[in-house]
Amino acid sequence: MARVTCAVTSRKRRKRILEQAKGFYGGRSKQIRTAYDAVDKAMAHAYVGRKQKKRQYRRLWTVRINAACRMNGTNYSRFMNGLKKAGIELNRKVLADLAVTEPQEFKALVEKVTQAK
Repeated sequence: MARVTCAVTSRKRRKRILEQAKGFYGGRSKQIRTAYDAVDKAMAHAYVGRKQKKRQYRRLWTVRINAACRMNGTNYSRFMNGLKKAGIELNRKVLADLAVTEPQEFKALVEKVTQAK
């Protein structure tokens, strides 16, 4: 009985891994054994990075909102509490964008929030 090597599928698998390892340093982009390890680790880091990106953006929005609030005489926690009491449902992404691009509208929002207390 003839020996089956699955040459087509194994070559396809190796080629896919080497394509993913393109641009890696040294043997990590040329040798299949090190490329497997490099691609596995890169995929793990990419997965974690996608989760961290969401956290980092939320922190950035919070910092921007806090800076804009302090310029208008309040702080972040009082502002967010006032938004909740006033029934204004804007997320942090929109608030941060408003604080950066439209400071006058953000100031009006801060005044509305301080009156709602």
